[in-house]
Amino acid sequence: MRIVGVSAYYHDSAAALIVDGEINAAAQEERFTRKKHDPGFPRHALAYCLRAGGIGLRELDALVFYDKPLLKFDRLLETQIAFAPRGFRSFAASIPIWLREKLNLRSLLRRQFATAGGCTVGELPPLFFSEHHQAHAASAFFPSPFERAGVLCLDGVGEWATTSVWLGEGHQLTPQWEIDFPHSLGLLYSAFTYFTGFKVNSGEYKLMGLAPYGEPRYVQLILDHLIDVKPDGSFRLNLDYFNYTTGLTMTNERFHALFGGPPRKPEARLTQREMDVAASIQKVTDEVVLRLARTVHRELGVDYLCLAGGVALNCVANGRVLREGPFRDIWVQPAAGDAGGALGAALLLWHLYHDKARAPREGDAMRGALLGPDFSEAEIRRELDAAGAVYQRLEEPQLIDRVARLLAEEKVIGWFQGRMEFGPRALGARSILGDPRSAKMQSVMNLKIKFRESFRPFAPSVMAECVGDYFELDRPSPYMLITAPVREELRLAPDCQRHLTGLDKLGVPYSTIPAVTHVDYSARVQTVHRTTNPRFHALLQRFKALTGCGVLVNTSFNVRGEPIVCTPAQAYQCFMRTDMDYLALGDCLLSKAEQPRRVREDYWGGGFEPD
Repeated sequence: MRIVGVSAYYHDSAAALIVDGEINAAAQEERFTRKKHDPGFPRHALAYCLRAGGIGLRELDALVFYDKPLLKFDRLLETQIAFAPRGFRSFAASIPIWLREKLNLRSLLRRQFATAGGCTVGELPPLFFSEHHQAHAASAFFPSPFERAGVLCLDGVGEWATTSVWLGEGHQLTPQWEIDFPHSLGLLYSAFTYFTGFKVNSGEYKLMGLAPYGEPRYVQLILDHLIDVKPDGSFRLNLDYFNYTTGLTMTNERFHALFGGPPRKPEARLTQREMDVAASIQKVTDEVVLRLARTVHRELGVDYLCLAGGVALNCVANGRVLREGPFRDIWVQPAAGDAGGALGAALLLWHLYHDKARAPREGDAMRGALLGPDFSEAEIRRELDAAGAVYQRLEEPQLIDRVARLLAEEKVIGWFQGRMEFGPRALGARSILGDPRSAKMQSVMNLKIKFRESFRPFAPSVMAECVGDYFELDRPSPYMLITAPVREELRLAPDCQRHLTGLDKLGVPYSTIPAVTHVDYSARVQTVHRTTNPRFHALLQRFKALTGCGVLVNTSFNVRGEPIVCTPAQAYQCFMRTDMDYLALGDCLLSKAEQPRRVREDYWGGGFEPD
């Protein structure tokens, strides 16, 4: 039985294919269209999934969408009634779109599927709809390694739910309780994202990365005025301070007055206020998630917890739940946001609608999240030849050795290998790599490779078998979704540290692996496993043999404002437009210095040239 799930029309649209309950392929539309967080119908992602499965649309048994639009429309109407006459202008502007498209979503989707599949509407398989948080919960529990677990879903809003709790047992998923819109931890965090000058639905991770530079001096102010948090983690927001229910912005004048002035303008200089605000909302978020997790444990009597929804991408909160919560282990869906809803919707249809049991397995079912397109060596060489690139082809042992030696010389390497990752993290298939021992690597990568804010930290990739040698973590973290402290004996305590504030903390080495150690001695850890990514594991192993260090800097293969690269041509273009030194593209190794002058000039002319 072959089922395709899709998510679309909000942000991070995606498609996923499961075959007899096994995850076969999944990808986000942004990787193909090059439009970051593309919300459109995932035509290209769907076409890829069908190619990966070797089938046509007519051969599918079912299609499933991750949302129920009529329930969303119900929320829109009830919200307008509750807050009328405020917000009528924005309500009136949205109604024509709903009447024209979203209320007829079944017909729209069937037309889109038929067009994408080259068939008529009458030839399509049946189309089903799941609820938004139900799809999130399914994406968290069914691929997890647990037979019985609590499931906690946290995001901005689905149809009504913003927080939901489920019990997963075998192939059953039973709802327990939920918190509904407009009370939302995700929207609260997004309000602070907006206030600090970052883009909502994409800048939340910047807010999380900024938090360690500040002091949580506004925590009590937030708890006194913005959110009432109960001991069990349930909460209510004070809507007098927000504008998202009726307006086009997240916050209002009362919110701004509370924090001493208007929101920071995008790209304006960061001040201590933004850093302290970030630290404060992060601490509040940690506390709410931790209280909710403890309640799930107490009420359901479970030893394990699964997480999904956009808030589950907050690896700082996840780390606290793992270290301070009552669970034996936790598992977070690597595509925890709306993209993962496509996968969850398909799994729901298999397990719940068709009553199919989960297959016994060791570990999770996500295949290391390496579910996207891959390219043969012939395809890679064809694209490189078309671009006029100069490259050297090496056998795998020689490639691994050469790249490891270059990394040890503080070279920055583009690493493009195998199937592309599903979800927002680069996990060693579409990565940019560096030496974590280098004190200058963070600033070099941020300013000359990624062209992004200097305060942004980089994640370490470490061989799973030696993660405990470097970090206070005793279990796998394959999807870079848990923050853990660097081990005490690796930390440095510079004399100047206690006198530094804000961004002055930048450029100071905090450990013997400074390029992956944040200013609070934390790191967003990825454990690399021989079974799921053998070539990346072999590179780490060789780097450790050469240097004694089993860790590499790993950041996504893209520049600021663009999605992660998907194809060899995109990888070569990104390589040429940045200060990366080398590119390992399949079995081909390219040196920037050896690329023809005319090719270099062509690519520099396309943008991204650093100062």
